[in-house]
This record gives sequence, structure tokens and C-alpha cells, in this order.
Amino acid sequence: MTETINKLYGIYHADGGLVGELAYIFGKYTGNVHCSLCDITHNKITMKKDWKSFSRDFPIPFDLLHLNERSEDLTLESDNHTPCVLAQTKNKTFILLSAKELEGCNKSVTKFKTILQNKLKLHTDS
Repeated sequence: MTETINKLYGIYHADGGLVGELAYIFGKYTGNVHCSLCDITHNKITMKKDWKSFSRDFPIPFDLLHLNERSEDLTLESDNHTPCVLAQTKNKTFILLSAKELEGCNKSVTKFKTILQNKLKLHTDS
């Protein structure tokens, strides 16, 4: 029997805070940094309206975190695998969506939602 997923975490491939954000913008501009989760959740500067609606209405709590905002257990699961979406149950945390799957969303909140729902269905049906 599969455990219930209580929480989801989207882990960006960037540090938070002013310095982290500026470093990401510079890295993106120069072509040295890319985060497909950032592309899904944000336009050039602000959070997408579609993302706000999705995260507000989704039945499982969903937090977005930067690399420097992760707890120790989230760091252990996501180190060298970002961006990703982690799922947390009562007893474990694991990668639900990989960087490759996030890239496959092509910046679309709608595609992200479809892929996420399909993964959650597979998880609960197993």
C-alpha cells in the first residue's frame, strides 16, 4: 500500500535572496544557468497568474524553495538533482518529478499540472 503524499516541494536550481536572484538573472542572460522550474512558475520577472491559480487550488500543499532555503532532509533528496519536485509522505521524501520531466513541460503550467497529476495517480495506484 502506498503512503499518502502530504506535501510537495518544487526546488529551483538557484539560490534565493537578492544576491541569488541577481546571480541567476546574470547566469541566465549569459547562458550559463537554466532552471526549467523557474520557467514554469515565472514570466521574466513575476510569478505567472496560471501558477498562482494552480498552487492555490491544488489539493496538496506545494511549496517552492531555492537551493539555500532547503531543510537538511530536502537537501539530501534533491542535491545534484535540481530543479525537481519532491513529494513528502509521513515516512519519506522522494523525487516525484525530475529535471528532465520539468524541462519537458516547455515552460507551461498546464503541461506541468498534467504531468504532476499523472505521476500522483501512478503513485497512488501502485
